[in-house]
Amino acid sequence: MSGHSKWSKIKHQKETTDAVKGKIFTKLGNVITLAVREGGGSSDPQSNFKLRLAIEKAHQHNMPKANIDRALERALGVGEGINIEEIIYEGMGPSGVGLIIVTTTDNKQRTVAEVKNILERGGGALTPGAVMPLYDHRGLIRVQKDPTILFDKVMELSIDKGALDIAEMSGEIEIFTRKEEVHKIKMELEQSGLKILSYELIFKPTIKIKLDDAHKEEIIENLIRRLEEADDIQKVYSNHTL
Repeated sequence: MSGHSKWSKIKHQKETTDAVKGKIFTKLGNVITLAVREGGGSSDPQSNFKLRLAIEKAHQHNMPKANIDRALERALGVGEGINIEEIIYEGMGPSGVGLIIVTTTDNKQRTVAEVKNILERGGGALTPGAVMPLYDHRGLIRVQKDPTILFDKVMELSIDKGALDIAEMSGEIEIFTRKEEVHKIKMELEQSGLKILSYELIFKPTIKIKLDDAHKEEIIENLIRRLEEADDIQKVYSNHTL
């Protein structure tokens, strides 16, 4: 490969990476702005739980401090005045898979049209009120596995602190809590010596749809990917399993 061609390829890859980062930072900034406004205008992460979660997630993605500060300023009415709100859509995908689609938007008409279009092109549809009963709104704490601490010990400790459920994964342990207790339990587990990888509020499926072949899973995964690539969509939850 010539030097020019190699440089062009590297430049293109960097531009693509920067574009992806820019989209992620925009989404994270919207969540920070929304958290301040929903928290009554409080920009103090210690007293505003959703803001604390949003900023910690931004740090996990290496979002620059300047971007975080701009999102906070926007929420407080400094600079551009954009009215951002969170809207949650419910949709049914192929094979009866229930999807919860969390968005942040400054234009509801644009967002609902985009969500509807992606769902319908992927063989699904918007189904208000039909999907939320299939999920619980929970806190999720991810703990790094420690070879010196048995899983049973982590489970006993978590349940003692108020956890609702616990699952052993590859390299980590997932601990589920009531949504209003996730920060308290996270702090108590940290004080007990466990290493916390992340914590957040999620929608956890109570009823799962088992897909009987890889092709059906691929169709659902492609639909979820297209939804998550949309600018206004923050997160997509699915209740499918193989």
